[in-house]
Amino acid sequence: MTARLLDCGTIRDEIQCELTEQLHQLKRAGITPGLAAVLVGENPASQIYVRNKIQLCGALGLASEQITPPAGITTEELIEQVQALNRREEIDGILVQLPLPPPADAKRVLMAVDPAKDVDGFHPLNMGKLVSGRPEFVPCTPAGILEILKRSNVPIVGARAVVIGRSDIVGKPVAMLLLHEHATVTLCHSRTRDLAGVAREADILVAAIGKPASVTREFIKLGATVVDVGMNRLTTEAEVRSVFHDPTAALERLRARGAVLMGDVQPEEAMEQAGALTPVPGGVGLLTTIMLMANTIRAAVLRRQGED
Repeated sequence: MTARLLDCGTIRDEIQCELTEQLHQLKRAGITPGLAAVLVGENPASQIYVRNKIQLCGALGLASEQITPPAGITTEELIEQVQALNRREEIDGILVQLPLPPPADAKRVLMAVDPAKDVDGFHPLNMGKLVSGRPEFVPCTPAGILEILKRSNVPIVGARAVVIGRSDIVGKPVAMLLLHEHATVTLCHSRTRDLAGVAREADILVAAIGKPASVTREFIKLGATVVDVGMNRLTTEAEVRSVFHDPTAALERLRARGAVLMGDVQPEEAMEQAGALTPVPGGVGLLTTIMLMANTIRAAVLRRQGED
């Protein structure tokens, strides 16, 4: 068996077209949604992520603004900046790029974001609405995963789904989304007994662990759909050789680019065992930013409905 690679790029483009039409309608009504991105310090990966989000805002026609407090800003100072954004009417969505450098307390800062502008979906109020089946803003990566499954015609109703990883950002919310779509869901973590055996029961397996190639053939039921959320950078030849059975192509990419992106799933074994698989790169990550745009547009609509 050779797994079908799920076409996440086409799915992203479909959603972008839908959002573009929605934006045209909003602009005819005099509404231009606005996103503020708060980027603290000079983390290179965070700078790339925020730059990509700002660029997509421009491509779609959303207003955007980047706030760049210096590393070393205190939690209280950062909360003051977030509260100032809460008060600005032209800002519909607030993104606080994680991780925050010390001494900033990420939990306190995220709690300060107005839930009506919490387009990342991390505020406890929005998480509670998700758990109760009445979500307003779903965290972007889990929302993207659900779009991939639905638009790829992967059966969810009645399916056995296993999520490996219990983070607030991916694991917990994607488990809730699958549950609300009538899958039978098991949420696993590092202390799950016989983790491979539990995972092997899944029709839909979501790997969100943060360890390269840790989900191997033994974790995958024959014909299962595997969603690989991992985005790990391999920067040495030894790392590449340790995770690829045939490292030839990966070593070429390492020499050309200085790093190789690797998911949480061992791709060669998954291609032989799974029925469908999201690639890395070019998989789930493509959906995360477009779902942030969707949440920002939704925030603009909901806020104005509340004003009526």
